[in-house]
Amino acid sequence: MTAWTWQQNLVNQRRQNPDLEDILILLEHPPVYTLGRGATLEFLKFDPTTCPDEIHRIERGGEVTYHCPGQLIGYPILNLKRHQPDLHWYLRQLEEVIIQVLDQYNLKGERIEGLTGVWVENRKVAAIGIKVSRWITMHGFALNINPNLEGFQKIIPCGIAHKPVGSLAEFIPNIDPNSVRQRIATTFGAVFQLNMLEIVS
Repeated sequence: MTAWTWQQNLVNQRRQNPDLEDILILLEHPPVYTLGRGATLEFLKFDPTTCPDEIHRIERGGEVTYHCPGQLIGYPILNLKRHQPDLHWYLRQLEEVIIQVLDQYNLKGERIEGLTGVWVENRKVAAIGIKVSRWITMHGFALNINPNLEGFQKIIPCGIAHKPVGSLAEFIPNIDPNSVRQRIATTFGAVFQLNMLEIVS
């Protein structure tokens, strides 16, 4: 909830003043299930009234997903008027950031036509869900570095039943999350042509 409130405040500031700088928030969440604004409960394999983990319906598109430690969350807050006011372009650029970082680890990240996200060997390692208002972006991507994937077994992630969720640690067992985080930030700056200034909070 803290990150959600933080996002909302930053987005509202940029709606009022579109000249404020773009921001990329990188963080991890405690175990939590989130549902997109139009998501249905049919993709939950449990009773939401008895789930020990938090469940929240939020503004992004898409169905249910799971967040937990070991998963890197990226929340870009960008003014797309300074980039390209095109949601399809924006989604593909977020995927491109992930694909380029995977390539740095000699992993082949792939897109699947008709779906959003990034796959490695048919396992979904990155999910994407966005909200855009007045061309200011909110929410973003979730990259599974080395999370406990058990939480995904309790749902049909993103409503896709026939493709499993995976993590980078399945392909690179000793992968360093801090290295991934730095590479994501650097590559994000390159893809979106931004000068990245790190602020630790």
